[in-house]
Order: sequence, then structure tokens, then C-alpha cells
Amino acid sequence: MVNDKINVVGTNIAEKATMIWNVADMLRGPFKPHEYGLVILPMTVVKRFHDCLLPTHEAVLKEYESKKHLAVIDGFLMRASGYQFYNTSKFIFESLLADPENIETNFRDYLAGFSANVQDVLAKFDFDNIIRRMVESNTLYLVIKEFNTQKGYLGPDKISAVDCGYIFEDLVRRFSESFGEEAGAHFTSRDIIYLMTDLLLTDAKLDEMGNVTVYDMTMGTSQMLSCMEERIHELNEDIEVTCFGQEFNPSTFAIAKADMMIRGGDPNNMRFGDTLSDDQFKGFTFKYCISNPPFGIDWKREQKAVEAEAKLGELGRFAPGLPKISDGQQLFVLNGLSKLAPDGRMAIIQNGSPLFSGDAGSGPSNIRQYILENDWLDAIIQLSTDQFMNTGISTYIWILSKDKPAYRAGKVQLIDASHCYEQRRKSIGTKRNDITDLCRSLIVEAYGEYKNDAVYGDKDGIYCHSKIFGSEEFGYNKIVVERPQRDENGEVILKKGKPVADKNLRDTENVPLVQDIDRYFERDVLPYAPDAWIDKSKTKVGYEIPMTRYFYEYQPPEPVDDIVKRIKKLESEISESLNALFHKENKL
Repeated sequence: MVNDKINVVGTNIAEKATMIWNVADMLRGPFKPHEYGLVILPMTVVKRFHDCLLPTHEAVLKEYESKKHLAVIDGFLMRASGYQFYNTSKFIFESLLADPENIETNFRDYLAGFSANVQDVLAKFDFDNIIRRMVESNTLYLVIKEFNTQKGYLGPDKISAVDCGYIFEDLVRRFSESFGEEAGAHFTSRDIIYLMTDLLLTDAKLDEMGNVTVYDMTMGTSQMLSCMEERIHELNEDIEVTCFGQEFNPSTFAIAKADMMIRGGDPNNMRFGDTLSDDQFKGFTFKYCISNPPFGIDWKREQKAVEAEAKLGELGRFAPGLPKISDGQQLFVLNGLSKLAPDGRMAIIQNGSPLFSGDAGSGPSNIRQYILENDWLDAIIQLSTDQFMNTGISTYIWILSKDKPAYRAGKVQLIDASHCYEQRRKSIGTKRNDITDLCRSLIVEAYGEYKNDAVYGDKDGIYCHSKIFGSEEFGYNKIVVERPQRDENGEVILKKGKPVADKNLRDTENVPLVQDIDRYFERDVLPYAPDAWIDKSKTKVGYEIPMTRYFYEYQPPEPVDDIVKRIKKLESEISESLNALFHKENKL
């Protein structure tokens, strides 16, 4: 079962990451606590490379000696190493430690022996300066020695690529916490990722696909890509999966690129840059997109580039509209949609804001309108609170599809899975809840069966609730209702034979798209304001998805008699406590 894997791996990851992080004991003093990660993250990557290459080290040296006179030798050396990278230095960690007097020179020689793609990874860590600081503080030898112990072993025979990726993620989390950063921006737990992958792959005809492309626009250390590839291969081990990702944080990008090289993928598909202002995949489309972009984070840094691209209209990604400057998550949705192939699907995590923020005619509402009127929104799944390590708020998985099957066309499925979780024995930050095997199976079943007003699970325990709506149900016309100005005698003031609107009496009404505006006005407005009229020049179309309202269940208040009994009981208990206290004082 996947959840058994999550639990076992979670324990192994925590234990291994803790042992590695404890190397920081060597750094106390010369490095401040928030700087430990500057040493530990690149050293962990280097040691992972080292342990992967160790079995073929001699073969690579032999191949290098026979081919070094050639102009291009990368292909030979990669075949000899068995990976997309290699190292031609004569040193390994064991021989480095055998010569402590020359540890800096030899370690730099070892690093210089790596292939160019590894050099790019190390450059993102600014590792040269870190080595200099370790030399100055006499900690370089000690750190290498600690990483060469059994607890620092990261070979693929003991730690799989996916597991190693999660060790990286755990180390990044610790580093971010010590730095006071928003650690959750780099970390999405595996239980949530597996739910996203299973939703994306529901009814997937993998046997008919030759190659599957997967894209993560905010990949962190690339674990969403790793898990997606893993799940696809569990369903069809023969299918080819090609992963693509972009990341803006130098350290997490370096880890992602290193992870891709170790897994045998193309490291050139891992690209550095800000997705919103520096799109590294212009013109690319993908079968699947899976992402957890930052939410509640402003886009001031990218504002100039984003606004310029928005002016390009359909030639850019942001033509439908721009969200408020304080929250850029809808921009990532638009980017993802622009990257989907004609049959592509996307799973993306959002907070509650994209469901309803922004009035009719605003950027956020226009983005929702764009998605719904193109019939790309397939489903939204509300998760429980406390699912992420850096926020306890409710979060939502949006499933978007460029090619819905006929039975889902023109409709949107909403699934309330806020009760579909089990509490963790030990929390990780604010992550107190897990999506277990049972929870995931209930949610995926609800999504797959596609039934309206159906409950899956036990209403008194773990369950989710599915409802289905026509896309137009989320739209409304915002009408402006005017009433006339009147003079001192109460007569309507006219101008060119028409009543003059009184701005102080102006009101608005949201009329559902499925209702006729004039009939609504006659039924719900004119009986209470016979002199009112609609200024149709001001009518705007808006869209919102009020999930809370759709799944609200009335809870009757506690009966009055029960309240009275409870109050009397409390009064009696308080009275007894006071009597006992005063009786004791009198005795004294």
C-alpha cells in the first residue's frame, strides 16, 4: 500500500536527514545556526554524487586516460559511469581523508573533476566561498570525515532516488526554518502528491501513449515530478516519462537538477528562473502539469514583466486578467493552462482566494470566467486544514483539463474532503493531518464515479462529499439598480425627460446567469422599489465558486432546556467549590 510506503519512508527520511543535519555540530561557532544549510545542502549533493559514482570510479578513470586526447569525451565517460555525469579526479572521500594536510587542494581537485553539469549545480550553491570559510575555520576535514561515515552514506543501493529526494526536501525544510523562511514553499508532503497524481491519472489510457511529458512550474526539489513518474511506471512500467521543471530558488534548483541527473533524466529539462517573469518553456506543451505554487505571496518583483506580457493579449500567458498584486497564485494557473497540450491535464494547489476573490469585472473574476467559459475546470477538491507544514488554512486541489470526456463537459465537480483525513501521531510544523490510503481511495472514488450529492465513507468519521454543477451556475450578472432624485416636494427630478439617478440610493444586485435579469428585477426589486430601474450600461459578468455555501449543513442550536440544565450544573459546581474554599479558610 502506498501509505505504508509513506510511513516507512517518512521514518527513514527523518532519521537519515537528522543524522546528516547533525553534522552541524562541527560547524558551531564559525557558522551561525541559520548558515548550517549553506554547508550541509551542497555537501549532501556532493556525497550523493560520490556514492553513486563510487562503483564505477576506476572504470571512469581508465576510460578518461584512453579518451582524454579526444575533443569530445562526455559520452564515453557517461557510459562508463552509468549516469548523466561523471568525475575524472583520482580522489574519493576515503583518499581525501588519508591526506589531511592537503585537504583543501585535494577536495578542490575532486570537485573540479566533475562533469560540467555538476559544476553548474555546485555554482548555484556558491560552494567555492563555503569551502573557503570551512578552510578558514578548520572544519573542512571534519565535515568530510562525518559525511564519509555510515550515517552519511547515500548510495542508490540503500537509498532510492525518490527517497533521496525527500531527504533533500527535509534538509531544505530544516534550513529554511533556521533561516526564518517560509519552509512550506519548498515542501509538499507525499500523501498530498500521491492524491494529486492519482486524480490526474484517473481513467488515463497509458497503454495508448508512447511518451508522457510532465511539467512542474514551481518544482522545488522536483519531488512532485519524481512521484508522478513513479506512479505512471507503477501503472505501465514500459512507458517513457519525460519530466520538465522550473525553479527560482538556487539551492532547491541545484538539488532538483542533481536529482534528475541521478535518476538518469535529462538535466537540461530542469531550468532555473522565475516562472512568471522568465518563462523557460515558451512554446512547450505537456500532457500533465502538477504544481504547488506559492499562495498569498505578492508578485511585485515580476510586475513589470507580467504586465508587459499581459499587453500581448493571446500571444502571452496573462491575457484573461491579472490578480491583485498581493497574491500571484492565479498567474501560475494561467501559466499552467498555457502549457497544457490539447489533451493535457493539470493538478494545482491553491488556497481559498481564487475561488471567490475579486468583484465582477476584476482580474480574479475574469480569470475564473476565462477558465469556466472555456470548460477547462474539471473538479475542485477541498482538503482539510492543517495539511501543510507552514500553514493551517484550508487548501484546494484544482483539476483542469483541456479535453474533458463528454460526460463531464459543461460541468464542474466539487468534492468536500475536509473531513477526509487522519491525525498524525506527531505533527510536522502545522501539518497535523494526513491523507491516508483510505482517505485517498475515498476521494479518488468520488472523483471517478462522478455522482451528484454522493457521500463516500462514514458521515460520523472519515468521508468526502461530491456535488456536480453546470459551469454557468458559478456565473452572475452584477446589475446596478438606480432610483431617482427628488426635490423638496417629493417630485422626481427629470433631465431631458428622464429621471436623474440619486447616487446615494444606488444599489447593486448579483443575478445568477441562469436567471433572466428582467424577471429577477420584476420579482425581487420592483415590489420594494417601484421607481427603480436598471442601468444596463453598467452590467458586468462575474464568476465565483462558493464551496462553503454549497456544502453548508444546518446545525440546529442546542435545545433551551439542555442549556438551562448545563448552566445550573455549572452554577452548582462553582457554588460547591466556593463553599469548600471558604470552609477551609474559616478553619485556618
